[in-house]
Amino acid sequence: MSEERSRHVAGRNPVRELLEQDADRIEKVLYLASGGGSLGEIRRMADAAGIPVQAVPQGKLNSLVPGVNHQGIVAVVSPIRYMDVDEMLSSVAATLNEVQERKPIILILDHIQDPHNLGAIIRSAVAAGAGGVVIPERGAAPVTAAAVKTSAGTVSQIPIARVGNIKMVIQAMKERGYWIAGAEGSGPTTLWDMDWDRAIGLVIGSEEKGMSRTVRELCDYEVSIPMRGPAESLNASVAAAVLLFQAIRCRV
Repeated sequence: MSEERSRHVAGRNPVRELLEQDADRIEKVLYLASGGGSLGEIRRMADAAGIPVQAVPQGKLNSLVPGVNHQGIVAVVSPIRYMDVDEMLSSVAATLNEVQERKPIILILDHIQDPHNLGAIIRSAVAAGAGGVVIPERGAAPVTAAAVKTSAGTVSQIPIARVGNIKMVIQAMKERGYWIAGAEGSGPTTLWDMDWDRAIGLVIGSEEKGMSRTVRELCDYEVSIPMRGPAESLNASVAAAVLLFQAIRCRV
């Protein structure tokens, strides 16, 4: 079975069972616009779980799972299993305690849209030894096959949590002793002046808009990367790599 085919679950009973047993892995549910019967119940289950639901024509479903009796419904499934964010933070803390190190870096992605940027950021996070990555459930790129490919397969080497509310995660991290540093082009603290030698939650904003206002207000620091040339800013994945490696350089 191809990588893309393996990411789709087709048929009413299989999709219902997936919703009941492993809903966190479902990126979206596509259903036949003209379908009836149990499709309505399955759509309501997906809505209740906060999973995007989209009506599509028969041809779309046929192209996703050619030769399969999809019964008017297909679930698009993530190629990875996301971790619960509290479980991730506890796991990071336990692992660091074992090696007498209490200064983790957790990457918080505030609505990165491009799966290729997501994959590149994850690859840098793994290379820099970050403890985990947090991404939103809605309005952001999930870990797709494209992200996996761009990450060079490193998505399996770092915990990734997908959450409904970034702000609540930041608050929870602060309660655990993290300082939150947001990447901001006009931020008053340069990456050279930032005190990285502490537990850090590093926020990378979206490609077009940067950090949202509400997330920015929760940051303890707004960190900038000084530009010596005429470019106004760096690509989100490049900025993440620069900041991550500056952070670990300060801990060596």
